Amino acid sequence: MGALETATEAGRPGLPDLFTGFLKIGLMGFGGVGPVARHIIVAERNWLDDRAYAELMGICQALPGANTVNAAVMLGDRFRGAAGALTCVFALMAMPLLSLVALANIYDAVSGHPLAQVALTGAAASAAGLILGTAARLMAKAGLARWAWLMAAAAFLAVGVLRLPMLPSLLVLVPLGLAAASLGARRL
Repeated sequence: MGALETATEAGRPGLPDLFTGFLKIGLMGFGGVGPVARHIIVAERNWLDDRAYAELMGICQALPGANTVNAAVMLGDRFRGAAGALTCVFALMAMPLLSLVALANIYDAVSGHPLAQVALTGAAASAAGLILGTAARLMAKAGLARWAWLMAAAAFLAVGVLRLPMLPSLLVLVPLGLAAASLGARRL
């Protein structure tokens, strides 16, 4: 069963529920919304389980654009069609846009102060920790086959360690992953 075919126990969320869920994701997502999105979509709202969320984020990672925006479009469309997709994206983007305008004005006023640079360094470290923690949680619960772990390690090595561009790395690793999945499926 694919990520977007996973049904929730409570049924399909309505437009108001989608709006408030993605508004909360957008409002709480300082430093990146990945960890917050997972918590709200999986743990709080039960729209997807961990495996379906990991599959969804895998699809969203391969698409152009921001992962969480892609997830908002896909989940909104899945549950409520085009109106759901538009609702989720609008809700996701509303609060960050308003917050960004306000924070840009504040930063402009204090950017010369040394404490501002210290605060930005701390925020960057916190964001990196949240991303790593979410990735570890998703990988642990995804139930990946050995070939999938190898593909994940190869992607990390290529992009994270060797600093190769993501698109060429994906153009090599995706066909390898598909071939490995095909060989693994034939053995069953």
